[in-house]
Amino acid sequence: MKIVVTGANGFTGQHTVQYLASKGFEVFALSRGKARLAHHPSIHYHACELTNVSSVDELINQIKPDWIIHIAAMSKPDECNNERENCLLHNVQATIYLGEAANRHQSKFIYFSTDFIFGENGPHGEDDITGPLNFYGESKLQAENWVKQYVPKAVIVRPVFIYGPELPGSRPSFIQWVQKQLIQEKSIKVVNDQKRTPTYVFDICQGIETIILGNHEGIFHLAGLEIITPYQMAVEVANCLSLNINLIEAVDSTTFPEPVKRAKQSGLKIDRAQAILNYKPHSFAEGVRKSFLADQLLNN
Repeated sequence: MKIVVTGANGFTGQHTVQYLASKGFEVFALSRGKARLAHHPSIHYHACELTNVSSVDELINQIKPDWIIHIAAMSKPDECNNERENCLLHNVQATIYLGEAANRHQSKFIYFSTDFIFGENGPHGEDDITGPLNFYGESKLQAENWVKQYVPKAVIVRPVFIYGPELPGSRPSFIQWVQKQLIQEKSIKVVNDQKRTPTYVFDICQGIETIILGNHEGIFHLAGLEIITPYQMAVEVANCLSLNINLIEAVDSTTFPEPVKRAKQSGLKIDRAQAILNYKPHSFAEGVRKSFLADQLLNN
């Protein structure tokens, strides 16, 4: 089975590509620039500008994939707010080009969205009323709505605050940032008034595999079980690694003034994924432990 994964050089994309290849799928990894992926005989890397319709058409026509997993996005809310045209180009127009290519070649389509399409009062279910609080969320919702309308039997996946092992060449996730600061005995301030359902990256990968093998369709929230704050996450990292918890200071979000609004009470409900996909996410503590165990193995 041929699977295209966009955003293959990013954190979630790298993990998805390598996970699917390890499960025997033939994976065509798309991103910009040079590949940052570990060598694997089932991974084929292609540099591709997803905002160029002819490049997208040519590549999808060449590969003729069974599935297209669209993870690539302009995902920093502040950047999206400041560069709105560029944000729409990358988050909406690129999705349209890939969705149209999927339709032409009868490829199944998985679109990676975000909890940012919702506002306050989380955790949210798949069918809750949307209400993005910033332009990044608006752009992702626009793309979602296009996919729902124009790509038959598409899948929309929504994760939250993804973390996991740090792969070579990718940005570390939040837990590695906490680890590195505390190892250097640096004090850190972490917000304690924003709640999320943090998502272990391998739980997402397993969910995607189940969707593909079961030929599922519709919207699935692939997130964690617990609704916790970044401060509580940081404390868990310190506990896991026996680092100094006293270096972590709980603060509210006014400590870090930001140009865009973010939800205080976010997160996603996972009942549908549990019922249909038999989705069983790790606890945050277990996900953190496994992440750092994997980091040790990768660095040795």
